[in-house]
This record gives sequence, C-alpha cells and structure tokens, in this order.
Amino acid sequence: MSDRFDVRSVRAHFDFPELGRLVLNNAASTQPPRELPALYASLAGAYENVHRGQSSAARETTALFEDSYDTIAQFIGAPGRDCLALYRNTTEAINAVMYSLLTEFRDGDNVVTTMMEHNSNYVPWHAMCRRILPRLGRRVDYRLARFDPRTGELDLDHLASLIDARTKLVCCTGASNFLGVKTPLAAVRALADASGYPQPTGERRSYLLADGAQLVPGSYVDVRALDVDYLAFSFHKMLAPFGVGVLYGKEHLLASALPFLYGGDMIAEGRVFHDRVEYGSLPWKYAAGTPNILGTIVSAQALRLLLDLALTPDQPVYFGTGKPVDGVTVQAAMDRVSAWNRRLTGRALEGLGAIGGITIYGPRDAARRTSLVAFNLAGRDPFGVAEALNLVGVEARAGCHCATLAHHALELTPAASCRLSFYLYNTEEEIDLALDALSAIAAGPA
Repeated sequence: MSDRFDVRSVRAHFDFPELGRLVLNNAASTQPPRELPALYASLAGAYENVHRGQSSAARETTALFEDSYDTIAQFIGAPGRDCLALYRNTTEAINAVMYSLLTEFRDGDNVVTTMMEHNSNYVPWHAMCRRILPRLGRRVDYRLARFDPRTGELDLDHLASLIDARTKLVCCTGASNFLGVKTPLAAVRALADASGYPQPTGERRSYLLADGAQLVPGSYVDVRALDVDYLAFSFHKMLAPFGVGVLYGKEHLLASALPFLYGGDMIAEGRVFHDRVEYGSLPWKYAAGTPNILGTIVSAQALRLLLDLALTPDQPVYFGTGKPVDGVTVQAAMDRVSAWNRRLTGRALEGLGAIGGITIYGPRDAARRTSLVAFNLAGRDPFGVAEALNLVGVEARAGCHCATLAHHALELTPAASCRLSFYLYNTEEEIDLALDALSAIAAGPA
C-alpha cells in the first residue's frame, strides 16, 4: 500500500469526470462510485424482506442486512449493532432522539444548542419546546450558544453559562456546514458532564447529541473516544445513494428510551396482546415496519468501498466482503481522506483570499475546518454567483445551507452565501478552475 493518496485511481471509480462535471457541492451530497448502483442491481436475485421469511432468499437478504449494521458499528467504533438505529437521514435520526426523550423532560428543564447548527439540530428542539410540550402542560426552554463572528468558533464560555442543573441535553454540530469549523466535542462533553442533571438512568449529567453529518464523512470518528451519547449522520454525504441515516446511541440509553416509530419489525415475534405489547431486542426495537433493506446493505458497502478508495483504490480489500473492519484501518483511511480534503481546502482558501471583494466565513486555517468554504462577493447576490459558476461548469451552491441562525447572526442580507465543498475525488486542478471562474466573475460587470 502506497503512502501517496492516488486521486486519479479514485476518480476512475466514478462517472462524473467522464461527463465533464466539476462537482464542488459535496457538503450537500457526494457522488456514488459506479460499484454501488451495480450492487443495487446485483441484489435483485435474492430480493426478499428481512426477519419474516423462511426462504433461502429471505435468509440471505437478512444476513446481508444484519451484517450491514455490524459494518456501520465497526466503522464508527461502536461496541456493536445494538447501539444503532437506522433512519432516512440525519434529520430523522435527530428527530428520533427528540421523540424518544420527549416524555422524560420535566417542567423547568432546558435543552442547550448553538447558533451554528443546521436547522435539523435546532428546529426539532424549538418545536418540542414551543409547540409540542406546551400542549402537554410542560414548560421546557431551549438556549442558544453564540459563536465568534470572526473565526466562526463556538463560544465555549457562553455555552458553559447556559448549561445548568436543569439541562437534560446538549446538542451541537460536530462540524459546521457553513462556517466549516469543527466543534471541540471533548470540551462540550466536559461541560455536559458537569451539569449534575439527574437522568432517569441514575446518571447526573446532561446527555450530548452530536450532529455528525459534516464530521463523519471526512474525519476519523470513534464514538467511544468522543463519549457522545448520540451521534447522527447520513450516508449520502459519504458516497452512498440517498435514503439511509444513522443514529448511534449508547446502548443503555436506547434500551431504556421509547421508540420513535411503532409497528412491524420493532415488535417481538408473537408478543402482541390485548393488554400489552412487547418490543423486539436492540437494534430492531427501533426498526418499525419494512426498513430500507437494499439501501442499508449498499450504504454499509459504501463504507467498505471508502476504505478501499482511500487505501488501495486499484485493489479492493473490504468492498463486497465480510472482512471485519478494524479501528486502525478506519483511522488510516480517514486520516488520508482528511489530509487530502485539507490540501484542497487550503488551496481554495488561498485562492479565494486573493480575489478582491471576497468575504470568507469561518477560520482561514484549513487544519481547523472541514472541506468546505462559504463566502460572499461584495455587491453580488450569492445566488447569482452560483448561477454564473454553473454557466461555466462549476457546480457550487448558494443559500443559507440550512444554517439559517448563523447567517442571521452575521446579519447577512440576503441570509445566504455561496459555498464550494470538496471530497476525496476532487483534484487541485478542479479547485484552480473554480477559482479562475470566480475571479472572472468578480472582475466582470455586477
């Protein structure tokens, strides 16, 4: 295995380079390697439901489905599949935490989140505090921690001032999809641990939920080392097709909490009576109805393929196999992905800084951020900038990126920015082409 990241060999697994696409909107969704749609097609031969049939096809599909949970758990360093619940996306996973904990909130409790959040890690808590719990006669508050408008970094002192003995849950992004900054989760964990909140489990601390949608795709994440109580992320931001998101939760929390959805596969076989219903064991307790079976299998294989692309792109080792995924391999692969993304981001930051009238949001040091850069061009509508880039073949994105609170905090009018975001298959030449296009737009008529 070479120590050099072979981006050319990586790109050979994708269709978009041959189509002439310059894909720089990867923070929204990444491109799928051609092996994954092919895998979908190959699964048709044993197409069957899981946990319900006695046929050979049902058994084969069930085995692939359950093995997928094991791969996902191994990739993030979880103790096992019982720590996982799969949903459609990160948003639904976060909602699952909200609804599972809903009845545990006591009058006078609070939830602490931040002004940096994706709407999906703010709006559910706003809805819970302002719309849902008031109908149940319960008063629960939400509190928002500030960030430094210059650096984009979370104001830990302000966060600490908001956490108290009535803080049941602290929710924060692992990495901002607008500011690019990574949250110091260890410091947030320490603050949450010190709250003294009496949980139903007997613990006296606040739970910590991390939105990992921008963190997991480009960083090595070990949930036990981070000691997060919950972590949510989506596969469509790390090579897989749309439709599968992950909620990791500490096993004792998932065991004690109420499910988010009811019926179907989450019920223990034959255990429905007129006076009681018994739920299935973990992780199936959180798998109501027929799950996204093929999507789950393909998503887990996307993780295996990601390891291969990062380490041995010309010789697959993990994709399509049952080979156990160990933490050393995952760390080696994700460190390589992170280093390449950091190189691309540094090049973009340097080039953008040389263009007159550009305002870059978040830290200027690529080592302190994920692989995205949001910016505005003085006197130009960000949507118009993205459209102008598209006309010359550069796929960027403009808008609030669902980080609406942060855009309002910076008093941006409109509440929008233009964003370039990168992944392991992008090249330095593509970054230069995007920078050249942006320089031409900046030099042209407004």
